[in-house]
Amino acid sequence: MVLLESPESNFHARRSGSSASARQLAEHYYYAALDLVLEGHHEQAVDEYRQALAADPRFTDALHGLSRALQDLNRFDEAIAVAQQISEVDPDDILAHTSLSILYQKKGMVPRPKRKATKRAF
Repeated sequence: MVLLESPESNFHARRSGSSASARQLAEHYYYAALDLVLEGHHEQAVDEYRQALAADPRFTDALHGLSRALQDLNRFDEAIAVAQQISEVDPDDILAHTSLSILYQKKGMVPRPKRKATKRAF
């Protein structure tokens, strides 16, 4: 697999309209983002995930990574928007729904159940 690294080749890959080259470019940025996350550089990882998505907006692995990196940076509103985008791209993606639930909890957006008065039988 040849990765496109120069700005000129990135430009030509995007202009060519080839979905294979777009995915290849997206994967290049995605793996760079994963490395940055492992090194604890979440802000830079966000930039790489965004580059991956610029190359292939339907790359759900990059969307998941971006959502998680934003969550780790406590940028919950942005993370929620990305998780919602995943649900739009793939409505059957269970992890997207789970991520949304976790993010809503972290933001305190989970409705609290009302307590019902109960009678105790003795």
